Amino acid sequence: MTTPPTPRKRPEPVQVIKSRRDGALRALVSGVPYIQFLGIRFDRRGNELTAELPFDEKLIGNPLMPALHGGVTAAFLEVTAIIELSWSLLWEDMEAGRIDPASLDPMHLPRLPKTIDFTVDYLRSGLPRDAYARARVNRSGRRYASVHVEAWQDNRSRLLAQGTGHFLMPTPGPATERDD
Repeated sequence: MTTPPTPRKRPEPVQVIKSRRDGALRALVSGVPYIQFLGIRFDRRGNELTAELPFDEKLIGNPLMPALHGGVTAAFLEVTAIIELSWSLLWEDMEAGRIDPASLDPMHLPRLPKTIDFTVDYLRSGLPRDAYARARVNRSGRRYASVHVEAWQDNRSRLLAQGTGHFLMPTPGPATERDD
């Protein structure tokens, strides 16, 4: 006598999965107050992130031109690189079932990578308008990661700036107040 096959668990609706992933990204981003200060937002399509820096007068460094402050541009690139690197790690853990995205909030997130160095190439003045950026993780190991990031405004082929960062990878476990 053979036993009937066990019915497979019905897959979750795609909207439930998207909502859970978007919630995990929101928790990751909301855990960094400087991101809110600059007004940076992240758009997620699958596992790919695009950062958006909406224009704001407070971001102008030279009011005579007017041009975005170089420090704002560098911070935008570095934040994009760190969030992309963190998201890639978080994504792997969520997909493997090691982290429950529903349990994530700013107080219960994995630690963020620490910047070792970050080099910025300023390619043109930032105009008083929105800017966008995407990062690519070139290498990510247990202790070290390398990330390249590009920013543009109106035309992706006309880069505003690009940067390369090297990061110290966090040890596993949630962040605590002593880590910062």
